Formats: sequence, structure tokens, C-alpha cells
Amino acid sequence: MKTSYLFLASGFEEIEALATVDVLRRGGMDVKTVSISGSKTVVGAHSIEVVADINLSEIDKENILWLILPGGMPGATNLYECEDLRNLLVEHNEKGGKIAAICASPAVVLGQIGLLQGKEATCYPGFEKLCAGADMKDQRSVVCGNFVTANGPSSTLNMAYAILSNTIGKQNADKVMQDMLLYPKQQSFFF
Repeated sequence: MKTSYLFLASGFEEIEALATVDVLRRGGMDVKTVSISGSKTVVGAHSIEVVADINLSEIDKENILWLILPGGMPGATNLYECEDLRNLLVEHNEKGGKIAAICASPAVVLGQIGLLQGKEATCYPGFEKLCAGADMKDQRSVVCGNFVTANGPSSTLNMAYAILSNTIGKQNADKVMQDMLLYPKQQSFFF
């Protein structure tokens, strides 16, 4: 099974990072948290300390399924400033690899690298100007080709659902969300 990697930088948005990892692991995905700082302990935007599974240098570049970027400030800026991560994102995209980003990260990271040009995307309101060449949507989550973007903390489950649907299929993703009581009794999925 390929591994998905979620990146943690100082000032990351805790909900976007931890809830995403939780939901994807519930769906049976192999997801590892990755510190970009060299220290496995990373402090989020709301002073929550998280111990990452691995450091950036430990990623198996030949076995990547998803690269996932939580937002938060200055977390998104810190992700962008990591040259090794920028290079990894570009290389993964060139191979058609799957990339997800939420909140400020679609703009601050992917937009500034130029990876969203010609794609539909969303981000935290006010950051759209960093997404030159993208068709920005006012939606919780947008799926476009190999990219999933989402607009903020309350849309974390939307992004996680889109990743799961793409990876394990809609029916299995629906089951994961139903088991979490997101929409009990087989109600229509409202995302």
C-alpha cells in the first residue's frame, strides 16, 4: 500500500491536520505526519504540540499516494518556505501524483508555486490573489484532476471525504462518514 504524507510546520491549523489524519486512517489509508523542521515535535497555531511520525528526510519518494498540506498561519508560510517540500510537490505533480491542501495552503503554497494554474480550486477567503491562473470557487472543497482543495477548518471533513472517495471509492468513503455519524440513517451526503 502506498503512503500518504501530511506535513506539519510550526503554526499549522490543528483541526485541519489532525482531523484529516484521523478520518483517512479510519478509512484504512496509511497516513504519516511529517515534520519539516527537523524536530518531530511541532507546535500548532493554537499552541497544541504534536509529535510527527517522521521527518521530511524520511519520506519514501517512490511510494507516495497523497501529499497533504494543512493551513494555518504562519503554518502555510512555513510550508512554502521549505524548499525541499516545494520540490517534492512539483515532482509529485509532474508524475500526476495526488495533492490536497486546505485553508491558506492552496494559495500560499500551491498557488505561489504555480501548481493551480488552469485548475479549479478554493482557499481561505482573502488569499485568492496568490492563485494566479486558477479558477477560484467559493466552495468548501473542490476536486480538480489530481488536486483536492478546501477553504478552511470547518471544511476539513469535506476535504477528507474527497480524498477518501478518490482513494477507496465513494461507497466506502460514505461508510466511514456514516460510522462517524456525520449523516446517520443513510441521509443524502450534504457536502
